[in-house]
Amino acid sequence: MKHYLLVFFVLSTIGLQAQFSSDFWHDGLLVTSEKDTLRGQVKYNMETNVVQVLQNKKLSTYSSFKIFYFEFYDKVINNYRQFYTLPYNLKSDYKTPVIFELLYEGPLSLLSRESIVQETVSTNSPYWNGGNLTQTTLDYAYFFLDKKGNMEYFNGRKAVLLSILSDKDRQVRDFIKKNRLRVDNTRDLVRITAFYNSI
Repeated sequence: MKHYLLVFFVLSTIGLQAQFSSDFWHDGLLVTSEKDTLRGQVKYNMETNVVQVLQNKKLSTYSSFKIFYFEFYDKVINNYRQFYTLPYNLKSDYKTPVIFELLYEGPLSLLSRESIVQETVSTNSPYWNGGNLTQTTLDYAYFFLDKKGNMEYFNGRKAVLLSILSDKDRQVRDFIKKNRLRVDNTRDLVRITAFYNSI
């Protein structure tokens, strides 16, 4: 019985111990809306649209209204990341500056926003909370930005993607099928966007 309780405790705290890139400071830079460049340690929060910069032991906090661009090398995922603020009506009827990550840049660019969510998953065990376990994960919302500045939200469904890419939908459909790509997977979506821009 003690063994089961220990396993339950460990599994039940996995979600609480999950750490994401937004939990850490990263070496990077931020360009303000007034085109001032700050270099130092960068920490971001996409849910509140706020970025902090630690420079020479001085901490500065910037809302998306004051940010043009920021970038950093993310040691958590071992990748270089770039972010821009763009006007978008995220939670209201009018557009305000919102932070987006640039995943692919081209005539049609791919952007994303991440959020931390809690998911309940089945453990298939009668010993752990009725067979359910709550874990904390990252969820992504994707957006396409064309060269005219028009932005379109993508909900992760193949039919919607083909509608957005309707001028080349047959080629895109064949590319997805041939390469067995998932349209709700970030890496696959970057490949699809790159292919679309190449034809």
